[in-house]
Parts: sequence; C-alpha cells; structure tokens
Amino acid sequence: MVDASTSTHTTVDATVVDSSVIDEGIIQKVLRQAGRTLAQPTLEAMEMLLDASTPPQAKLTILAALTYLVMPLDLVPDLIPVAGFSDDLVALTAVIGLWSNHMTPQIRERARRKLDRWFPLAR
Repeated sequence: MVDASTSTHTTVDATVVDSSVIDEGIIQKVLRQAGRTLAQPTLEAMEMLLDASTPPQAKLTILAALTYLVMPLDLVPDLIPVAGFSDDLVALTAVIGLWSNHMTPQIRERARRKLDRWFPLAR
C-alpha cells in the first residue's frame, strides 16, 4: 500500500521553445530530399513545438523527433532511396500520435500553408 501523503511527483521543467531556436532552413533542406510525404508530419510537429499551448513534456519529445530527422546518421541512413526516410516518418508520426490531443486546427493550417509554400502543387 502506498501512502499518498509521502508520495513524490516528478516534474518536467522545460524551457519554452520559440521560433528563434528552430532553424527552418535545415529542416527545409532535409524535407526537400525527403519529399512532401515526410514534410507534412514534420511541419505539423514543428508547428506544435512552436505553439504556446503545447505542454513542455510534448515539446521535449517533439524536439527529439525533429532532431532525429535532421541527424545525418540514424537507423536507416537517409541516403538510401525510398527507405532512407521511413524511420524518420515512423518516429514523427508516433510522436504526433502521442500528443495528438494537442494538435489544433490552427496548428494543422499553419503546417499546411508552409507545406504548400515549400512544396507547391503543380497547377
């Protein structure tokens, strides 16, 4: 039996990440190689990370997933055609799935606008 009066809680203290911390140029360069399929969840994760309403715990895991995306060495090297970015896609979608209750229509819209700007659809 656990005595609630003596239990302790672990708190996560995270500094709020703002747009000055995220180098969009690096992410854009990686996404140009990866393509639009990986770009959508990446931009959603990035916008969720920058959103003030996203809790610190979510921001930490999202930042870890975005860092994994831009690392040149990972489980499946990004230089391998098609399969190279598959592990990155899995990591990003898993993290977004964990924190999907914090995904707002506004975040999705900001990500979609950026996606369309970075990857214009042929008309």
